Amino acid sequence: MSRKRVLTARSLRRLEGTLFIAPWVIGFIAFLGFPLLFSLYMSFHTVKILPNKVAYDFVGLKFYREIILNSSALYDKLIPYFQEVVLMVPVIVIFALMISILLNQKLYGRFLFRAIFFLPVIFSTGAVLLQFINQGEGNLGFLERFELGGYLDTFLGDSSWAKPVKEVLNHFVLVLWYSGVQILIFLAGLQTISTSAYESARIDGATPWEVFWKITLPAMSPFILLNLIYTVVDMFTFPSNPVIELVNTGNYGFNSALAWIYFFIIIIFLGLVILIYSIMNRRHAKNYV
Repeated sequence: MSRKRVLTARSLRRLEGTLFIAPWVIGFIAFLGFPLLFSLYMSFHTVKILPNKVAYDFVGLKFYREIILNSSALYDKLIPYFQEVVLMVPVIVIFALMISILLNQKLYGRFLFRAIFFLPVIFSTGAVLLQFINQGEGNLGFLERFELGGYLDTFLGDSSWAKPVKEVLNHFVLVLWYSGVQILIFLAGLQTISTSAYESARIDGATPWEVFWKITLPAMSPFILLNLIYTVVDMFTFPSNPVIELVNTGNYGFNSALAWIYFFIIIIFLGLVILIYSIMNRRHAKNYV
């Protein structure tokens, strides 16, 4: 009897879990799964929109060969943006980690500062996102609406270091814009570290630097990996991404092939990021054992 009750309890828990995830699964299949598979189907066809129907002419790998071998459109857009992503991803993650550590301290007004750093996430939704993109979100064009760009031109003039200063400020704005969610994730991760670990380290005479490398950083390792993945996906899929703008032009078959090629590039890049992070994490663990 007890065994039957255990099986019944397990079955009920599985049924409850299935019911909870069922809306997500149904929504994924209907709104993401089917469109993804259909775009893969279209990538092998020339799509013609006729008055009464949509015609699909099978062309095989024509669009894939054209994009990879014969067309420079993808590379002209992807390579400059890829260079920016390689530069910005570690900067955003490191910046978010440092800010989250500061915001996790018992400082006066820390809740206000948390809200300020999270504001870009709120602004990047819905109609507000479209408005910021149209204004030139993340560049000096956006700042010029608040006359900061004019003040910079007046202050810097035509000096040789005017352009580098503007570039640094531009990237600083981008870091602030993209780091809101990462800071929130790091703050959640810092809350999981027991205060007794820090108290024991202070009693043993550990310096703040040693505490960071031997307690904080190892405990934040899963959250660092999560933020790396999130930041890469966020930057590669942001609406103002030039490659995504390229996908929205041309015929449906060509666009679908371009989108799938771009998808596999992102997957490969994510795999490299995870591999490099795993190697560095293992070396760090060996050095501080």
